[in-house]
Amino acid sequence: MQQEETMTLTEVLDTLADAGGEERVTIGEITEAFGDRSLAPILLVPALITASPISSIPGVPTLTGIVVGLITVQMLMGRHTLWLPQTIAKRGVSRARMRKAVSFLRPPVGWVERLLKPRLVWLATRPWNFLALLTCLAIALITPALEFLPFAISIAAVAIGFFAAGILARDGLVMLVGYALVALTVFAVFAYMT
Repeated sequence: MQQEETMTLTEVLDTLADAGGEERVTIGEITEAFGDRSLAPILLVPALITASPISSIPGVPTLTGIVVGLITVQMLMGRHTLWLPQTIAKRGVSRARMRKAVSFLRPPVGWVERLLKPRLVWLATRPWNFLALLTCLAIALITPALEFLPFAISIAAVAIGFFAAGILARDGLVMLVGYALVALTVFAVFAYMT
């Protein structure tokens, strides 16, 4: 089995900031920038994008939800490299929006990164991390409906980010925070609907 290469959250943001061309950055260029690394840092990318101001663009949360779904299915299958359909890989945003999103994300990501360390490692590794991946897949499947509830989609995106960060850093405690955020999302949706 391939040894997974680890990255810090800051390195994920740096890779995201440097991906793509001068005017525009596509999903394909972002995934290409990560190369043959494990899929955990790549799972973090759509979560970060959805938690940033870019998610205010109509359709972006649904697109990132599709990408999360594709990534989690491939992680559940044990793949270490990502396959994306060309119709999704060619989608993107302007370089200026991506830079703004990365700048917006640096302070909270830096704060979370300082908290990460290997704890409750068993929760962050196979087979226990399957529950987190299945939760991410469930969120991805309902993302089109959540897009109409901006607060809910943002909380769900942060939850996916905590799951990805937990898997990446082998921090099961951070993954428990992800589960708590999923519960908060469910509560927020039910509170909004009643």
